[in-house]
Amino acid sequence: MSEREKFPQKKAVALKYDPERDGAPKVVASGRGETAERIIETAKEYGVPIHSDPELAQALLSVEVGFEIPLELYRAVAEILAFLYQLDDKNSQHILD
Repeated sequence: MSEREKFPQKKAVALKYDPERDGAPKVVASGRGETAERIIETAKEYGVPIHSDPELAQALLSVEVGFEIPLELYRAVAEILAFLYQLDDKNSQHILD
């Protein structure tokens, strides 16, 4: 097993969704390694919910910052957002790592 397999690099993607303005959630930040750690730390500082889903985070890393998520990821993201909105329906920014 390689070092990379033993210690996979951290990934994080921040999403924002305003149903009145956006057609779908948008990627507002994404990164790996130290960048991912900064995204997660910033989310914690501002009380933004964090959901851990490495496979979804990997898929979302292909989306450029400022762009909406692709159609094939709508269901997975919608399920997470629905759960998070139940916890706090006022917060519309979320981090996936």
